Amino acid sequence: MTTQTAAAPSMLSTAEQRSAARQLTLAMLALGLLGLGLVWRWLSPEQTGVSQLLLGLASLLVAVPVMRSAWYSLRYPSLHGITDQLIALAMMGAWATGDLLTAALLPIIMIFGHVLEERSVIGSQEAIHALGRLTRSHARKVQADGSIIEIDNATLKAGDIVEVRAGDRVPADGRVLSGQASLDTAPITGESVPLEAIVGMQVFGGAINLDGLLRLEVTRTGNESTLGKVIALMQSAERSKPPITRLLERYAGSYMVLVLLLAAVTWFVTNDAQAMLAVLVAACPCALVLSAPATAIAGIAVAARHGILIRSSAFLEELADLTSLVVDKTGTLTFGTLRLQSIDSPVEDRSTLLKLAASLGSASSHPVSRALAGLVAQEHFLLLSDIRERQGLGVVAMTEQGEAALGRPELFAQLGIATSTVPVHDGPIAGLALDGRFLAWLLLADSVKPEARFAMRELRELGLGRQLLLTGDRQSVAHSLAHEVGISDVEAQALPEDKLNRVLTEIDNGFRPMVVGDGINDSLALKAGVVGVAMGAGGADIALASADIVLIGSDLRRLGTCVRLSRQCRQTLQVNVIIGLGWTLAIVAFAAFGWLGAAGAMIAAVLHNLSTLLVLGNAGRLLRFQEPLLKLKEEG
Repeated sequence: MTTQTAAAPSMLSTAEQRSAARQLTLAMLALGLLGLGLVWRWLSPEQTGVSQLLLGLASLLVAVPVMRSAWYSLRYPSLHGITDQLIALAMMGAWATGDLLTAALLPIIMIFGHVLEERSVIGSQEAIHALGRLTRSHARKVQADGSIIEIDNATLKAGDIVEVRAGDRVPADGRVLSGQASLDTAPITGESVPLEAIVGMQVFGGAINLDGLLRLEVTRTGNESTLGKVIALMQSAERSKPPITRLLERYAGSYMVLVLLLAAVTWFVTNDAQAMLAVLVAACPCALVLSAPATAIAGIAVAARHGILIRSSAFLEELADLTSLVVDKTGTLTFGTLRLQSIDSPVEDRSTLLKLAASLGSASSHPVSRALAGLVAQEHFLLLSDIRERQGLGVVAMTEQGEAALGRPELFAQLGIATSTVPVHDGPIAGLALDGRFLAWLLLADSVKPEARFAMRELRELGLGRQLLLTGDRQSVAHSLAHEVGISDVEAQALPEDKLNRVLTEIDNGFRPMVVGDGINDSLALKAGVVGVAMGAGGADIALASADIVLIGSDLRRLGTCVRLSRQCRQTLQVNVIIGLGWTLAIVAFAAFGWLGAAGAMIAAVLHNLSTLLVLGNAGRLLRFQEPLLKLKEEG
């Protein structure tokens, strides 16, 4: 049923969500009574009164929201309102002929269908709220006399000076006045490698200070900040996205008028009330109305079995017509975490180097240190003492063999340790020294997922031949990865607004893009794309809430599964529409000519319910869809 508001908002209010929950509860209770009535009719066919009573109670339960919505739609006409009137008319026609099964089944199905569609709207509300929570934090404002007070970052103004300690979130966009630190900018740019912030550099609000102490001059706050613009753009993208309307709703007004005229003509020509009621019952579009929700529910169930969470049934249809792919890098094509790629060292005993690097790495919270700490089991860590973390440079500690150091090249310059030439590498590099002797350079990088190349090739074979890598990472890194996975078009160093504009450009050029990402920086693009797909494992809450589809296991091969399942759902839906419409027209014609006999209404009800069973059975065939993931070595 439609929600009880005079204007259609872009998101469901709390009251509307409660109304949907009440309707769903009534539908569940009515469905239970309906099932009980049918079971009673089957077990005790001679006790038809009990069966009819149960079916009648089921129809009365859902009659309240049906009639209320129909009355409301008369006062506030809308596209959904016409459907509500049609349902009420069909229910009254079923009541008039004593077909309580149809009277209960039709509104139950419609309630489930509308609740399913409203899920995408609720998801938009969750997304914007999640992003809003990220922008709210405390700030340490530096007063004119040098004292520091803690305030809400919403009260900051351009020109204010703030202090950002290790572990704090940068409260607003600003320029570094003093200090040095590593910033986790993944929430904004999607870059997995920490940004080394130095004096004069511009930093974004929402980034996390991993180490060091910074003083910033605030340059942009509130709606003018990067995150503030993301919120505003997301709200705009949500409003600009056209609502998905069903074929039945599009022509419901004309259909209802036609049914009423046909019923009136039948009564005038035949003077037979049974024939007129048979037309009303036969014209009840239960099978047609059921065709889309039944297909969608089956498709969603199959998708869930394959680790694919579909937030709205409509995107099962949209997926079938995609023509391009816009994909993020970090956390999507790659794992999104730093891994040791190689070691540049004359020392042959790699296990000794790894133990020392992991032991020192465990003494720091820096992402590079955390990646190195995971190389060795904790029980194999060396005993460290006098641990000193140099802000933004690395870690120094005492071991049984002497003083050990792990960090950036600048750290060894401060310690007076001569190093070998720093290797050329797209990614973070950490040096390792022991007792004044330089041992190795450790080269780290974010590694590509093993299934990425296969998944991109599969999507091209499915018709998504235009593929774009859209990332906030550096040009060199982006082009190297694109070449590795087989993507020719690359746009690097892109901020959220840049990603949104590129997706909108794709749409303006006539393409229908699938947008795949996992971070906050992808949320705008996910909303703007025809279909947005988020990585479920490790994906940001805002990305998961913004996406139309979530890959629970983050396996990129499931993108192909999504497309194939969608196309199977579309074929099933087309068959169901043909069954629902063709069967209905045939029964209406038989009823109008009086060919159904004296018990025309009851025969029409039986035939009508048979078409419903055919639609359900055809939708149920989708449940046989199964695509197990093969091992990568078997896939070639």
